[in-house]
Amino acid sequence: MESKGQIISRYKTYHYIENLDKYVGQEVTLRGWVYHKTGKGKLQFIQLRDGTGIVQCVVFKGNVSEEVFENAKDLTQESSVIIKGTVREDPRSPSGFEIDVTDLKVVQLTRDYPITPKEHGDTFLLEHRHLWLRSSRQHAIMRVRAAVVKAIRDFFDGNGFKLMDSPILTPNACEGTTTLFETQYFDLGKAYLSQSGQLYAEASAMALGRVYTFGPVFRAELSKTRKHLTEFWMVEPEMAYFDLEDDMDLAEDLVEYIVQYVLKTCKKELETLERDTTKLEKVKRPFYRMTYTEAVEWLNKNNIPLIRKVGGKEIEEPFPWGEDFGAVQEEAIMEQFDKPCIIHHYPAKVKAFYMKRDPENPELVLAMDMLAPERGGEIIGGSQREDDYDRLLERIKEENLPIEAFQWYLDLRKYGSVPHSGFGLGIERTVKWITGAKHIREVIPFPRMIYRIVP
Repeated sequence: MESKGQIISRYKTYHYIENLDKYVGQEVTLRGWVYHKTGKGKLQFIQLRDGTGIVQCVVFKGNVSEEVFENAKDLTQESSVIIKGTVREDPRSPSGFEIDVTDLKVVQLTRDYPITPKEHGDTFLLEHRHLWLRSSRQHAIMRVRAAVVKAIRDFFDGNGFKLMDSPILTPNACEGTTTLFETQYFDLGKAYLSQSGQLYAEASAMALGRVYTFGPVFRAELSKTRKHLTEFWMVEPEMAYFDLEDDMDLAEDLVEYIVQYVLKTCKKELETLERDTTKLEKVKRPFYRMTYTEAVEWLNKNNIPLIRKVGGKEIEEPFPWGEDFGAVQEEAIMEQFDKPCIIHHYPAKVKAFYMKRDPENPELVLAMDMLAPERGGEIIGGSQREDDYDRLLERIKEENLPIEAFQWYLDLRKYGSVPHSGFGLGIERTVKWITGAKHIREVIPFPRMIYRIVP
């Protein structure tokens, strides 16, 4: 009789390539796809992938039936197969093992697979993204991405945070009215795809203390850089009674945990990506910190200009205090650092309406951005939130935002308001930095950009 709560399922007995070390000398059945195949004479060598790894399967004519051997000879790239055989240790193999095949069943024989072992252009690969995901590089990146997501959830779940989902359809803007995707919401007027789960996370934090929201967000920015997507994923913790210093400390703890977890669990993937892990090993607290003003002084001291376009010409000028940093400035600043740096206390005019003014200097807000080294760019943006009703109302009016749509948000400052802080970490930018990917489109399964919405 089954014990209460016990799950009995056929998949429990399936064998996977990543677990072959448990079955040395035993017969296993692997289900997967042909990644590559070669053969000569009485031997056929099949590189089999099953989503967990790749292993070489050796088909010797003397060990199988004539039909099985002929089927093995006919196999093509990405044909789906079920292979039975004995696990043998082989230090020459990338996986450390080989399979001596005793039986093989063809599930489907693939013809004319479009992505062949040759150079393909970016456009072609993006058009075939649904198949490009099967390549060893993309496979490795996706497994690192999964590890990053697991690390984030483990970190927050293990530190007293509760997951609270924020809605994707919202009645108002969070980060700015010019970068919204809008839709008609029945008879109630316009609704928008969420730019951030933060505002609702603030409400959740007033109920549960420490929360995080984790999901897709949408920005209608007309940007084609290697760091921008129109749909991406963010994790956004929000904490009651946290000030800016607490916020920065938590951000450092989180990023250190993510990187060290990936180093521990994704060694093979990082090897496939040829990632220099010695640089990631340095990502341990404390990180570097500097104020916005110090960063501007550093830029000008090191002759990193602001480039403006005037009359079709590019004009270089010293970087002015009060201007927001772009990729050029961020990457220049990070050239001096071997691990992330937090820049804090930004000018109020370049930051969002909900950020709390610095009580010692109202021109500044208690905001912070975390920049990653190795041209990783901004991976975290956060702040202490404005907790005073009148000041928040004033900022909403200054931004010409609809007060009615934000009334519920203002209510949080009327009923038991407390100091609170939070931040958002972009999953794709973090994975891009950790994997060393050249473009952000590689680190999300199906990228959405201003020029692409398929597949």
